[in-house]
Amino acid sequence: MPDTPAPADAIIGQHPPERLRLIEQLRWISFASVVALIILGLLWELKLAPLPGGSGALAIKVLPLSFALTGLLKHKLYTYRWLSLLVWLYFTEGVVRATGDHGLSQQLAIAETALSVTLFAACAMYVRLRLRVLPKKAKNSKDQAP
Repeated sequence: MPDTPAPADAIIGQHPPERLRLIEQLRWISFASVVALIILGLLWELKLAPLPGGSGALAIKVLPLSFALTGLLKHKLYTYRWLSLLVWLYFTEGVVRATGDHGLSQQLAIAETALSVTLFAACAMYVRLRLRVLPKKAKNSKDQAP
C-alpha cells in the first residue's frame, strides 16, 4: 500500500512518505540558508568588505538568525513563520547594497539577496506542507463559534 500515510509523529504530524521527505529536505535547505547567511554576514562585516572606518559592529546583524537555528532543527513551525518575515530585512539590505556598493561588497550583497530568497521560499513551502495535516475543523474554528 504505497498511499498509506506514515504513522503520526508527535512533532511533524501525519503525512505521506513523499511529503515527509520533502519536509525534511526543506528543513535542511532552510537550515543551510540560515547558516550561510550567518557566515556571509560575519565574513562580510569583519573580514572581506567591512564598511570604511567601521568597527565591525555591523556584524551583529546576524544575531537574530542565530536564534532560529534550534527551532529549525526541532521542526518548530513558529520559527519557520517568523523567520520567513525576518528574512526580508536581509533581502532589503542585499538589494540596497547590491545597487549602491561596488566590487566585492556588491557581489556579497547579491549572494545575500539570493540566500534570502532561497530561505524565504524554503520556509514558506515548509509551512504550507506542514499545515496540510490539520483537519478542516481546526482550520475553520472561527466559523464554528457556539
